[in-house]
This record gives sequence, C-alpha cells and structure tokens, in this order.
Amino acid sequence: MSYERVKQAGKLCIGTKQSTKMVELGKASEVFVAKDADPRMTNKMVNLCKKMGVKVTYVDTMKLLGKSCGIEVGAAVVAVVNE
Repeated sequence: MSYERVKQAGKLCIGTKQSTKMVELGKASEVFVAKDADPRMTNKMVNLCKKMGVKVTYVDTMKLLGKSCGIEVGAAVVAVVNE
C-alpha cells in the first residue's frame, strides 16, 4: 500500500509549495497526490513531475495522506525527499 511507503520515507515535504520546490531542485524521488485534492493545485505538480521524471503515486484521500505523514490535517501533495 502506498500509505506505508509514506510512513517509511525518511524525509517528507508536505504541501504543494514545498513539494514543488523539492521537485524543481531534483531532490524528490516520489510524489504522492491525493485524488480528492483540488485539481487546480495538483495538475501543475503532476505535470512538473512528468517533466522532471519523478514518480507520481495517487492516494485516495487528503485525510489519509495527511494521517500517514503524522499530521492532523489533510495533505494534497507530499514529496519524498532524497537525503
């Protein structure tokens, strides 16, 4: 399950802005996108990931994605950052 990979990741970047920065810097190895997030927020991220060759994994809900990151609120985008 993809949520387990989020939990096992060493360093995470939570949120669209921070995740975008990590992808642009070439530091993100994988990006998780919540299916129920606003497409206006996530489409740009998905396109950037395709351009940069970063794997995109879709998860069901923002709530579950946030929870697997250890936060109480939902997360639209989470990037796994290479150490």
